Parts: sequence; structure tokens; C-alpha cells
Amino acid sequence: MNSLKEASFQNYVKKINRVFKYIDTHLEENLTLEKLAEIAHFSPFHFHRIFKFITNETLNQFITRKRIEKAASLLIHQKEKSIANIFLEVGFENNTTFTRTFKKFYNSNPTQFRKENQHTFHKIKQQNSKNGKVYPSTEEYICIIKNLKKWFDMNAKIEIKNVDKMHLAYRTIIGEENIQKAYQQLIHWAKENNLYSEKSKMLTMYHDSFKITKPEKVRMSACMILQQEISEQNSVDFTTLEIQKCIIGSFEIQPQDFEKAWTSLFIWMQENNYKKATKNPFEIYHNNFEEHPEKKCIVDFYIPIL
Repeated sequence: MNSLKEASFQNYVKKINRVFKYIDTHLEENLTLEKLAEIAHFSPFHFHRIFKFITNETLNQFITRKRIEKAASLLIHQKEKSIANIFLEVGFENNTTFTRTFKKFYNSNPTQFRKENQHTFHKIKQQNSKNGKVYPSTEEYICIIKNLKKWFDMNAKIEIKNVDKMHLAYRTIIGEENIQKAYQQLIHWAKENNLYSEKSKMLTMYHDSFKITKPEKVRMSACMILQQEISEQNSVDFTTLEIQKCIIGSFEIQPQDFEKAWTSLFIWMQENNYKKATKNPFEIYHNNFEEHPEKKCIVDFYIPIL
């Protein structure tokens, strides 16, 4: 595997990306090795080896984690759904297996998890669940929320609208530490194909949430917005975001304030009775913060809503 040329390796990544998309939207189904290998156009033996090399997880480990993380997201964001409906929706046949597996990931059963997270809005980098989480007292929590709201009112501009269709070239990575390299590769590709200019807009899409997924497992896509759809190439992936309704929070902030911005935006969403859609949230950048006189990022945060 280590001797593969970059082009060949990226072609493998593109094929595994197809599998990621399929798993994300078919968690309730029986996801067999044979079926997923067919989607990737590999033999089952070859597919299993490639998948583990790219994800650092076996196929079964990956599927189980995605099911449990989807369940955690539903427990937090869709409180009207019963636990029985949730475990069936993410592909578990019975509550006993679901609860036992869930507890291995979050050190609490689904009912406890929902109760503990009913007021934790933030897009956090979670602590190791094996060590438990430290929740603030009610007084501390109220103080944190008040300060966030004040910061939000001073720094955010909010808009609700249907976002136009966007054509994207992208590189998907696993682990937040790899996003910078993905952007460097994407920009290199764009320059080679005369698609990059000073007006080019970059976009980061989050396929997982830092609230429920460990940072080293979070899947993200480094994207560039294209002026038009272009033909498929081996070195990058392409997708189209169809028209979607979004909450858009516009900020001019320091890089270290991104987490605060996401946190406050999700609080605003819940307090204004909007519900998050199943589509992925993303960021669009409008400047190079290194060139800003105060080293600030001009950025829009998008949360797709129902």
C-alpha cells in the first residue's frame, strides 16, 4: 500500500468515498462486505484491506461507529423520536444490543445520554468517553450561555434563505489534523487545471459532528466552489449541492473563535425553533485571514434546516 503512486491512491480514495456516502444513507440496511465491495468496484478481499488502510478501522468497526453516532445525533436533535424508533432507524434489531453497544461508546445508556445532552448545544471537541464528561453546574451553564449570546449578538449576522445550487471539487479526509493538507492538494489540482483564482471560494463540509465523534475520526471535505460542473477526474471528487434552506451566520472572527461561532449558531437555531436537516453543515471562506489587518476570517457558517 505504501508504494502506491499518489494518483492511484487518490483513485482508491474516490472509490471508498462512494462507500462512505452509501453507508451514511443506508444505515438501517444489512451492509454486507460483498455489497459495499461491489459499490467500490473491488473484490471483497481487496476492498477490506483498502478500507482499513484508509480509515484505520475494519468495515464492521466503521459501520457500528456510524450507527451509534447517528443514534447519538438523533437523541440530541430529535427529542420527539422514541429510542425504539431510533435503534431501528440506525440498523439495530433489538434494544438490548443497541443499548450495550451505545454504552461502550458513550459510557452511558441512550436514555441517560439524551438527558445529559439536553442542554449541551456546543460543537465541542469531546473528552474521552471512557473517562466521563464534566458537565457545568446550572449556574455555570447559564453564565456560559449568556456570555455566548452576548458574543453572538455582537459578532453575527443571521439570514435564513434557500442557498443556490453549488458545484464542488473536493478532497475528503478523516481526522481534523489532515484538513490543511487536503486544501493544499486541492489548490494544487485547481491551479494545474486553470480553475483557481484569487476569487475562488473554499468550503469545509462536516460529515460528522465534533460533539459525538472523536476529532481523529471526524470526516471532513475540503472543497472548492466551481463556476460550472466539470468532467470527472481521478485526482479529486466532484459533487453538487442542490438548493437547500439554511441558517447562515456571517462572522468576521479570529480562527480560535470558530468553535464559539458554531456553538452560538446552534443555540440560536434551537431557541428560534428551527430543526436541523440531515444534510451536512459547512463553512464558506471569503478571505485569507493572514492578509487581514487583524488576522480575522470573513466566513459564513451554514446549517441546513427543515
